[in-house]
Amino acid sequence: MKKNLGLLVALLGISVFSLAQQRVVAECTVTYQISLEETNQNKDVQNAIQQSTKTVYIKGNDCRVDLNSPSLLQSVIYDKTNGSAVVLREFGNNKFMTNLNNKEWKDANKQYDGMTIKLTSETKTILGYECKKAILNLKDSSIFNVYYATAIIPSVREFEYQFKDVPGFVLEFDIRERGASVVRYKATKINLSPVQASKYDIPTSGYRMLN
Repeated sequence: MKKNLGLLVALLGISVFSLAQQRVVAECTVTYQISLEETNQNKDVQNAIQQSTKTVYIKGNDCRVDLNSPSLLQSVIYDKTNGSAVVLREFGNNKFMTNLNNKEWKDANKQYDGMTIKLTSETKTILGYECKKAILNLKDSSIFNVYYATAIIPSVREFEYQFKDVPGFVLEFDIRERGASVVRYKATKINLSPVQASKYDIPTSGYRMLN
């Protein structure tokens, strides 16, 4: 009994130590390059995706995700305090805004309900961070292959709802849907400098409201 108790204490000690080593990142800018790993798309679509980038801005309880492509600029501004989000989309001169409260944000991400997460021992290094692989299986048979940094974790996690339970900062992932192309997002730069608060300002004019 004493031997087992000592082993349990030792394991708990290791667990506590590991958690203590994981740093919460509350200020950062992360840029991701988007690419097609496997594709059945035409060249115009391929080129558009290859020219697209994703940028994540985190500041305390706020997060902004910008998706830039030749034909679309989309920004999602998420507020962890109340679980709400604002989605801004620009198509040329046309600008649209959608406000989502906490329930609506969860409804918009309901495809991830019932998702299973398998943590593996496979690792790779991304931007100097050791990352472990996780496999996320959705109910519709879609699969996310995810690499997350074990040493850091974002202060806001629900802005990418599918990754909210991944135990680290996701720096690379690909999406595999049945019959569709495989799209990969990989972090190419991480900046831990403070983010301007103005990044989270919500426009008061110039956008058409959508429900």
